[in-house]
Amino acid sequence: MFMQCSGTLRADESPGAESLKEEVMRLIRFLLMLLVLAVAGVFVYNFWTGNGLTLRPPATSATGVDAEKARERGVELARNAAETTKAAAERTEAAVSEAAITAKIKSKMALDDFVRARTINVTTEGTRVTLAGAVHSEQERKRAIRLARETEGIAQVVDRLQVVKE
Repeated sequence: MFMQCSGTLRADESPGAESLKEEVMRLIRFLLMLLVLAVAGVFVYNFWTGNGLTLRPPATSATGVDAEKARERGVELARNAAETTKAAAERTEAAVSEAAITAKIKSKMALDDFVRARTINVTTEGTRVTLAGAVHSEQERKRAIRLARETEGIAQVVDRLQVVKE
């Protein structure tokens, strides 16, 4: 029970098994060759009929839409989308900027020993800041207004603070 396999004899195979292996390998080679030919045939057929990859693209698509008009419409839509995105980004930047200014002023007031930031409401609209709420003295009101005016990016401070005596 010895068989020659790759130039050596193995004890577990018979001489008939080698011919079976050769037949199976021939069958596999034949099937692979058939598969390659079928794929090549599909590509050739699609190329000649214009349904697949071709040297010249069709003037219109399968739906009858003019390719040039579709391209122009796509460019127009892209421009509109870019403009809309830019406008949205500017609005977002303004909102973030206003929130940052409000946060700066509230932080200054919170860190100040003379101003009670919890009782003061800060609203920012562009470069205008409105201070509203109750303070306990005229000095606290003036200090809160000064802190707001000293903040970078502020053009106007609207004072709606009310002095409430304890």
